[in-house]
Amino acid sequence: MDIRQITDRFFAAPQIDAADFAALAEAGFGLVINNRPDSEVGPDQHSETMRAAAEAVGLQFVVNPLTMETMTPDRQAMQRDSTAGCEGKVLAYCRSGTRSTICWALSQAKEMEVADIVNAAANGGYDVSGLVPHLEAIKSEV
Repeated sequence: MDIRQITDRFFAAPQIDAADFAALAEAGFGLVINNRPDSEVGPDQHSETMRAAAEAVGLQFVVNPLTMETMTPDRQAMQRDSTAGCEGKVLAYCRSGTRSTICWALSQAKEMEVADIVNAAANGGYDVSGLVPHLEAIKSEV
């Protein structure tokens, strides 16, 4: 697994496998968020297959499939609220981890300084600097 730390509690990763959930539980994760639509993966990585594997080891599992077209405020709120409602670490995954990180960044725009969001993502290996104008616009809505 290629798990990348974004904040103390939020991590992003490329696609994981059902066999990875035991290690995630042992590492202190409490929630896994699947940001990958089922149409992008084979049956062994479909949401319900992954949910069953996660829940079998005591992990919470949230399905929040994202594409650039569906990265709407309600999807961002789902990601933020799921993370806030979980004790322990949170792992969000998609094909590369980028969509998961973008969704996290957008969901945090009213909570964090824009520079801190960009830096946290960069420390995890994700460049969200192109989102700065959008993050600033969301921040100004506060």
